[in-house]
Amino acid sequence: MKSKIGLITMCAKAGRLAMGMDMMKDSCKNGSAKGIFVASDISDKSLKEARYCSSRYDVGLWALDMTMDELMKGLGKRVGVLAVCDSGFAKSCAKGLEKIIIEDDKF
Repeated sequence: MKSKIGLITMCAKAGRLAMGMDMMKDSCKNGSAKGIFVASDISDKSLKEARYCSSRYDVGLWALDMTMDELMKGLGKRVGVLAVCDSGFAKSCAKGLEKIIIEDDKF
């Protein structure tokens, strides 16, 4: 679903996107994250960390069908983890994507 890059870029221009692991964690901690999105080629360790944040702060986690390089073309920064900090953008971004199931016993 490559059409999501336009929506993600618009979210970034609106200042409602946290790019990268540290920014995603901060937005989850302060309660502004409405959805976490991960690139398809993210490392297992980073995915585990994103799952933990999603579970701990009760924020939905979705898998994008874009690689980090594809995200870089639209955002200008190579990232594997994004947190959308607007409920409308998060809902639109999540539409049609596979939600990652969080199993609490994996931590």
